[in-house]
Amino acid sequence: MKILVAEDEPRIAADIAAVLKASGMAVDIVDNGEAAWFAGDVENYDAAILDLGLPKLDGLTVLKRWRANGRRFPVLILTARGLWTERVEGINAGADDYLPKPFEMEELLARLRAILRRSSGQAAPVLTSGPLLLDTRQMRISLRGIPVALSPLEYRLLAFLMHHAGRVVAPTELAEHLYSSDNERDPNTIEVIVARLRRKLGSDVIETRRGFGYFVPGGPG
Repeated sequence: MKILVAEDEPRIAADIAAVLKASGMAVDIVDNGEAAWFAGDVENYDAAILDLGLPKLDGLTVLKRWRANGRRFPVLILTARGLWTERVEGINAGADDYLPKPFEMEELLARLRAILRRSSGQAAPVLTSGPLLLDTRQMRISLRGIPVALSPLEYRLLAFLMHHAGRVVAPTELAEHLYSSDNERDPNTIEVIVARLRRKLGSDVIETRRGFGYFVPGGPG
């Protein structure tokens, strides 16, 4: 999962990024509204954390522009202002959730995980595919009840496929969601990561639709 963090307070942005990275997510940080609008308009993000009080272009305007341009990734709004009218305006503009400052990082992470699940049609925090279970809260993988250790890249790729279980995902799309924007994205590395996952989880956990991409079957077995 790749997340855009639009926050102009460096300490808060760094703290959010650290928590998200520790939770297996790729993160891009921008510190003003113009950069946020551009990044969200040209990159494929799984979600955005958007501060309303951004310089150059306020967060509400950024959100409205994203939605007007057809950008549908979920957005969690942050703001130091607690007016209920502002919350309503943000939700009406297309925000998926709202968190006032100051906040606890655990709550931010829980809310972000919830909107990520909802956006991909998943309700429960534990994702399943046959005998495979992925606990998004604990970042734990188990196969037939046995824990399996994965590298951060392996976990990120598997989590993306399981959030979109049943859908064939092209290697180029996987690469876009696997790495932050300042990393080189080589779709050929996806094949290597998938091969490592199959060695750890079994060859039938991730299936290939030749010429199209990869998918995991949806639902418990």
